[in-house]
Amino acid sequence: AINLICSDADAAARVMSQMKRLARALYSNPPTHGAKIAATIVNDAELFAEWKSEMEGMAGRIDSVRKQLREALESRNPNKDWSFVTSQIGMFSFTGLSPEQVENMTNKWQVYMTRDGRISLAGLNSAKVDYLADAIVDSFKNA
Repeated sequence: AINLICSDADAAARVMSQMKRLARALYSNPPTHGAKIAATIVNDAELFAEWKSEMEGMAGRIDSVRKQLREALESRNPNKDWSFVTSQIGMFSFTGLSPEQVENMTNKWQVYMTRDGRISLAGLNSAKVDYLADAIVDSFKNA
């Protein structure tokens, strides 16, 4: 953080304008080190193979917890179609929860997601699947 003390409002406005100019330049021109790291990995067969293996492992883990979550949801509420859990791909899942149901997830279960019901599954592990399933079913039924 940077704090500046100016002699008057006019000076503060001029300083703020310059600070915004500096900030814009920083955000509009991100450092190149990330791109250089990616180029190093992509251009080295051994590093690329290691990266690809790690990505496949992560994707496989997320796929596994998706399957576990679907099974847990189906066992708790077999009358609802939970196929969306495994038909979607990636780190996130759109749950179909309403804003009120999302609020129940947050306030009662301390499970956080966007108000439109989009939840990150990247941090979900097998040990927490049952807790999440209980929270989702409770929110669908009671909120």
